[in-house]
Amino acid sequence: MKSNILPLAAIVSMMLLSGCDGDDGKDGSNGADGTNGLSSLLVTSTLASGNSLCPFGGKQIQTGIDANNDGILNDDEIITAQTQVICNASQATLSMELIGRYESGVFGKSAAEIVDYHGASHLAYVVNAQSGMVDAIDLSTLNSQAAETIESSTLNNLSKSFSLDVVADSELSGLGSVNSISIYNDLLAAAVERADNIGNATQGNGIIAFYQLSASGEPSYIKAVTVGALPDNVVFSHDGTKVIVANEGEPNSAYTVDPEGTVAVIDVIDNLPADEATMITFNDFDAGNARFDELSELIKLNGPNASVSQDLEPEYIAVSKDDKYAYVSLQENNAIAVINLEDKSVESINALGLKDYGLVGNEIDASDKDDAINIMAYEGVYGMYQPDTIASYQWRGQDFIVTANEGDARDYDGFSEEERAEDLTLDPNHPQILAAQDNTQLGRLKITTSMGDEDGDGDMDKILSYGARSFSIWSHDGQQVFDSGSQFERITAAILGHNFNNHNEESKGDSRSDDKGPEPEALAIGEIGDKKYAFIGLERTGGIMVYDITNPFNVSFIDYVINRNFDIDFEIDGDDISGQPELAGDLGPEGMKFIGAESNPTGMPLLVIGNEVSGTTSVYQLTFDL
Repeated sequence: MKSNILPLAAIVSMMLLSGCDGDDGKDGSNGADGTNGLSSLLVTSTLASGNSLCPFGGKQIQTGIDANNDGILNDDEIITAQTQVICNASQATLSMELIGRYESGVFGKSAAEIVDYHGASHLAYVVNAQSGMVDAIDLSTLNSQAAETIESSTLNNLSKSFSLDVVADSELSGLGSVNSISIYNDLLAAAVERADNIGNATQGNGIIAFYQLSASGEPSYIKAVTVGALPDNVVFSHDGTKVIVANEGEPNSAYTVDPEGTVAVIDVIDNLPADEATMITFNDFDAGNARFDELSELIKLNGPNASVSQDLEPEYIAVSKDDKYAYVSLQENNAIAVINLEDKSVESINALGLKDYGLVGNEIDASDKDDAINIMAYEGVYGMYQPDTIASYQWRGQDFIVTANEGDARDYDGFSEEERAEDLTLDPNHPQILAAQDNTQLGRLKITTSMGDEDGDGDMDKILSYGARSFSIWSHDGQQVFDSGSQFERITAAILGHNFNNHNEESKGDSRSDDKGPEPEALAIGEIGDKKYAFIGLERTGGIMVYDITNPFNVSFIDYVINRNFDIDFEIDGDDISGQPELAGDLGPEGMKFIGAESNPTGMPLLVIGNEVSGTTSVYQLTFDL
């Protein structure tokens, strides 16, 4: 549309002259032709779901003046102030599509574990644990096109740019595996285990190695800061002023050396980490000390000759949104420690209690020898939650902690608590006294011998197994507000059939029912628009469960996505590899990173997953089905 603009004075003169009745004068000579007016243009474009402006999609309307008369609204012609964005309502359903994958070619050696992302360089940093390296995977070539289903299990469209040799850069002796990384802006922190001075591989004080990352991702080593024994997880506070480390302090195989579990805090000032860490211990909870009586009997403390501070094993950390608290999973102990980050002290240790497998909604398949999907309730049988990965978010100003309830046993050469239910001496009145002797029911279930004798008479009143085969949401003080119950097993059984509760080092359905079932371990929370989603990785069966957790009291299942070919025959047993694991897809999701739409080259939210057993890094794009 063209519009010619006349001066106001001319318009007024025309109006005045139209009211006169005098004689017409002679026509004057024609004036020179005026210039054509400029056209205004309007362009409407569709915003895909996942867009940072409209998470659920919508339309963008841009207007401007066609200054060069080419009929095209160029960027410099847009009147930004008049741009309109009309977003779709949030009734769409989240979906995940595989768009990128990197194959290391290394199987069963933790070649892809914990992942993080550097926005400026579009590099995903992936812990290649046993090698002592951190691999940088280039995501800049990603586009929003999903991989074809037929090729998803063998997709290999991403490349490694370089590797950080953390062990070599630190120039310290005795260093072992890299266990964790975390990135804040251009600062990278890597947690590395270290041997002690008498040859125990992981019982020495580990380090956090710091790197400065350039805009291109080029790393520059800064320094190493000593922390506690076996640093298993490292995270930055949300404001980047602190690095918090969970030092697990596991014993050696003979259980003759058992370091204390601790939490380290390293201050960061002007993007430079301090030379020393503040160590937070659990010594006050040792027997005879001031806070011993605060410990619940439901906290599992069973290391031989171990003090409480030796027995507690910090596993993973979640930092509250306001940076006031760090929530630390104590996996083997079935508890969460709450750390006050303002005064660097232990506020509390919250026992997580037991999950009752006798209740409707909590049923399990407890046998790998029943040749069937047999998910049923067992009165008197319980699971310890024992979370591995945890995360934190807020709802209505209150902190909530999300846990992936993997489970873990103390099973060492020098001490083991692990047995099968058939080996227990049960109370004669236990409701499962017959089922516990049947290998097609409870007999094969792996259980702890350290808890369950409630009355101290030498027989077991409760059967306690490892993990809860679920994910949970807890309040700040350890009250459970949600648990997914038996949903993981029921969903995988419905979708995968007899391939449910599979192993990740071979394709053998129902082979993990006697252990920890699907074994949820990896976890990430993603915020898209006004919604918050939990992504939970099933370490053994594989695949990702997706839940809407926006309201922790109204959680809903969204999807189960898996990139695994169960028809491929393979077996991974250390260095002994048979079959074709390279065709099996992604095995053993270990770590996840959610990346917002505004921070990556696709302009859409992404989920990056490190798969420990297959050594692959997979990238999913998150969109909404309208």
